[in-house]
Amino acid sequence: MKTDIEIAQEAELIPITEVASSLEIDADELELYGKYKAKLSDELWEKVKDNEDGKLILVTAINPTPAGEGKTTTTVGLGQAMGKLGKKSAIALREPSLGPCFGIKGGAAGGGYAQVVPMEDLNLHFTGDFHAITSANNLLAAMLDNHLQQGNLLNIDPNQIVWKRCVDMNDRVLRNIVVGLGRKIDGVVREDHFIITVASEIMAILCLADNMEDLKNRLSKIIVAYTYDGKPVTAGEIGAVGSMAALLKDAIKPNLIQTLEHTPAFVHGGPFANIAHGCNSVRATKTALKLADYVITEAGFGADLGAEKFFDIKCRMAGLKPDAVVLVATVRALKYNGGVAKEDLGEHNLEALKKGIVNLEKHIENIAKFGVPCVVTLNRFVTDSEEELAYVKEFCEARGCTFALSDVWEKGGDGGIELANTVIDTINTKESHFKTLYDDSLSLKEKMNTIAKEIYGADGVTFDQAATKAIARLEELGFGNMPVCMAKNQYSLSDDPKLLGRPEGFTVNIRDVYVSTGAGFVVALTGTVMTMPGLPKHPAAERIDVNKEGKITGLS
Repeated sequence: MKTDIEIAQEAELIPITEVASSLEIDADELELYGKYKAKLSDELWEKVKDNEDGKLILVTAINPTPAGEGKTTTTVGLGQAMGKLGKKSAIALREPSLGPCFGIKGGAAGGGYAQVVPMEDLNLHFTGDFHAITSANNLLAAMLDNHLQQGNLLNIDPNQIVWKRCVDMNDRVLRNIVVGLGRKIDGVVREDHFIITVASEIMAILCLADNMEDLKNRLSKIIVAYTYDGKPVTAGEIGAVGSMAALLKDAIKPNLIQTLEHTPAFVHGGPFANIAHGCNSVRATKTALKLADYVITEAGFGADLGAEKFFDIKCRMAGLKPDAVVLVATVRALKYNGGVAKEDLGEHNLEALKKGIVNLEKHIENIAKFGVPCVVTLNRFVTDSEEELAYVKEFCEARGCTFALSDVWEKGGDGGIELANTVIDTINTKESHFKTLYDDSLSLKEKMNTIAKEIYGADGVTFDQAATKAIARLEELGFGNMPVCMAKNQYSLSDDPKLLGRPEGFTVNIRDVYVSTGAGFVVALTGTVMTMPGLPKHPAAERIDVNKEGKITGLS
């Protein structure tokens, strides 16, 4: 059996200008990065902005398991299947982060015969967007420290600096550091921290900004520190906005590549979904909607994280109204939620499936709370029995969800025809009545409680003293009307990754809260979730290599 990278490297790509022409994008509206990658010019948006929007389809999933669910694979395969049916379709994805690529995943471009290509480029440096974000983030950090060194005219309290440096790599030793050691000219000694680039507020800002003017306005609002008397200090006051914007002037433009079957793929931005809001850029999604009749996008991790943030943050801010949701699961993952060990998931076990399917049931209920029609799809494995597949189908249909099997990993677009027809029929027969989960007017604690109770199934929320104090401060500063971005582990509906299935009788603990004023949301840190992940015992980096011909191996 061929690996994902072998399939991708054997693919026959067509010039990106041909891919663009399928959406009526002219060559002079592209900024080329070689033959197979391009950025979309600002002039293109001006040309298409008054076009009628296509249909927006969100692909999400149950809570991720070691068995894998295939959310990105399904997104790509569904887009390819739409093309097979003669539909003008496009997909809109996030860019992979180097951290997970060299950590656990080894790549994130889909799988099998449902991938976006060039796969190696996408998983590694791509068009340099993440490097630009990292540079802008760290420029602001450098200018902040320089301000302290040069007399601290803004009266910043070094113990209340909240802006952190970032790097696009899982590097746990950088979580807590001390800077400024050495001589007096080497800077002010203080504690500092690193986060991963995909958790940076600048990443979130880039993905939510409509244009350069909006980007600069958001950058100016970033709170970097507080004064000795508790007043916020912003990036605008530090004088960093113009230079940060200069670093981001190309990164803000959406990227266009293709799938293995030449479906246009808008791949832009990449905030983590368990830490940040987990969605690709608003610009990429909106542009795709103006150019295609069907746009398939995805949001990170399970529906309790990515989908909730897609609805409550991205759609709220961008005015998007999704037409349908595809909820991805596998029989193997459901049996894992039912207590079956990973090595035994290929064995027929209807009882474990019945026990674990409650995780899928909760996600179905959650999607319904946003008023969007839901299609459940199973990524079929050869080990799935007909009895198991039939049980899941009956379970979903009994709860008002349409159901379709998917074989896109093995068959590409042909394996997604059933799913594509089901999604189209759902859009045509079931009207979307999209709504957000909560109103802006609720207090921050009420919003956190609403998400925990309604989406996670918790009895309520507990707050550490630091979180309570932070919430009071943020509401006093006027940030209480912002939506909330819950930073939670992805493996469980609860804040305990070991509680699989559909846990009950638990509370969610919020240990700290901070505001991303430029992005426009408040972040609540729950459980032990980290803004700088670490590498596993055997990281994917150990398997990745490049041979003497320059061909990369080991990207899965």
